[in-house]
Amino acid sequence: MTRQITRLATFAACAMLLVSCTSTPPKSLVTPLPPVAKHPLPDKNDKNPPPMRGIWLATVSRLDWPPVSSANITNANTRNAMQQKALTDKLDKLKSLGINTVFFQVKPDGTALWPSKILPWSDTLTGKIGVDPGYDPLLFMLEEAHKRGMKVHAWFNPYRVTTNTKPSTVAELNRTISLNPASVFVLHRDWIRTASDRYVLDPGIPEARDWITSIVAEVVAHYPVDGVQFDDYFYTETPGSTLNDNQTFRQYGAGFASKADWRRHNTEMLISQVSKTVKQLNPNVKFGVSPAGVWRNRSHDPAGSETSGAAAYDEAFADTRLWVQKGLLDYIAPQVYWPFSRKAARYDVLAKWWADVVKPTGTRLYIGVALYKIGEPSRMEPDWTVNGGVPELKKQLDLNETVPHIDGTILFREDYLNQPQAQEAVNYLKTRWGS
Repeated sequence: MTRQITRLATFAACAMLLVSCTSTPPKSLVTPLPPVAKHPLPDKNDKNPPPMRGIWLATVSRLDWPPVSSANITNANTRNAMQQKALTDKLDKLKSLGINTVFFQVKPDGTALWPSKILPWSDTLTGKIGVDPGYDPLLFMLEEAHKRGMKVHAWFNPYRVTTNTKPSTVAELNRTISLNPASVFVLHRDWIRTASDRYVLDPGIPEARDWITSIVAEVVAHYPVDGVQFDDYFYTETPGSTLNDNQTFRQYGAGFASKADWRRHNTEMLISQVSKTVKQLNPNVKFGVSPAGVWRNRSHDPAGSETSGAAAYDEAFADTRLWVQKGLLDYIAPQVYWPFSRKAARYDVLAKWWADVVKPTGTRLYIGVALYKIGEPSRMEPDWTVNGGVPELKKQLDLNETVPHIDGTILFREDYLNQPQAQEAVNYLKTRWGS
């Protein structure tokens, strides 16, 4: 069946491009999982790890790295030297601030920042999808971070294929048909949907979930990563750009009371199979998710929080609380991106709610903090600009370090450490966390 789908996708892509294709179709992307690795010795610090002091480092659209200008450099040696120096400079700064873990985005969309046999190379590195940059960014990051005593979690966006639906993007994806590996966009076009004005995978298709799992397995089996993290992009849609999965629901949704329940089931299936695969390959690798800060509002569910924000359960179809209760995650890192004074979603209310959720479980809790808001004027959240945002940041870190069952903080995101409006907060972090 997989080969048949591949041939159909190849034929369709050839027809679209009006070019002659070789008779040998590209290899299917649904690859068997790698062989089970020998289990390493347990981590001696696993039971009492130091508090998490982490930061997200985004590569999608080159938000944090690599430098935007580097992709335009045609000389590979010059380009790679610039990218590598930019990364080591960042790691040096993070170490000086006391950051002990970097969440490095290795799969920003349908491409990879390592030499994958499943995904083509990311265009963030060279400006073109599928072009080998001449080095392995994931391996380079791991070696340099570990050299500095810092951990690295490989951060995956599971379902996003592109960040837009422009004709130029489609043309670039279609050109990958001659590559090995080609893009999922041309190999399994029947898995692709449009939502939030971007191309995404349909989470209701079992083979698509298997494909994502095999990508994570490829990294865990071949790299000394300390952890794996999924972000909050599961079912992503906007009122003007919804995901049309009616046909998928008709095919796979029998027995579910509603499409919403079926969607939540699909998301849980992905989390469950990835969790099991990671632990099979290397039980020392931590698997976690960074969902939207609100699981559910109490107005909709008595178990929810005293908030009125967008809820992961109802909008991303991610029952994150259940995943914790079922022991599917080593850690959860909810994005609690509001100040203490934001009535709709108070920082302290949400952080304590999550602490209560993880309390009877073995799941660790790290709170995602909105570094990107510090120093930014906001009518709804003026606290971020009071004295450079330092008092608000201090309150949030104080709470994270004193409330039982909160095991640390992750800052979103790295490049905001370099912004002028955040410098008072950066100096405060260095004083508080730095060596």
